Amino acid sequence: MYEVIHLFKMQLRKVKPNLSFDLKAYALSLLLGALISNDVYGNGDINGKVTAVTDGNTIEILSQDNEVYKVLLADIDSPELGQEFGDEAKKFLEKMMLKKSVIVQFKGKDRHGNHLAIVMINGKVDPRIELLKKGLAWTSEKNPSEELEKHRLEAKSKSRGLWKQIDPTPPWTYRRAQSMTKPKSSA
Repeated sequence: MYEVIHLFKMQLRKVKPNLSFDLKAYALSLLLGALISNDVYGNGDINGKVTAVTDGNTIEILSQDNEVYKVLLADIDSPELGQEFGDEAKKFLEKMMLKKSVIVQFKGKDRHGNHLAIVMINGKVDPRIELLKKGLAWTSEKNPSEELEKHRLEAKSKSRGLWKQIDPTPPWTYRRAQSMTKPKSSA
């Protein structure tokens, strides 16, 4: 990147050795460099392979650069492993994703520092939609995506998966209840 900026500046000097013009060109080249480096090193898309499935909406991905990312599927939440349908969600995700090539579009991080992302299997299949269609996930607790919500509602209307239960407990409610039963650590 440095070489590109340096060559760009040298070419501009050949055209017109004007200090005001040079400063503008230098500022433009810095901005261009920042944009390019953000695209390459920021939270853009990565290609990789799923190496592990932790639960119904958490996976580990080995990128082409040999970096391991713990990724939570954005905008959905599957039952925890201690909940009914938690194991089914994990097994379904393993069958669908384990050892498959994926494209990962990062959306941010959760409060624990885990990556939130949209992951596409072979660049085509969205596992979030498949989990919702099977009744193995909820849409996010706050501001659910309309596109994803329609799949959840369809599964619920057809009593698929966890929607066979009369009043299934959402995973965020389950986690809150679990955290209330754990003793506080004295640090």
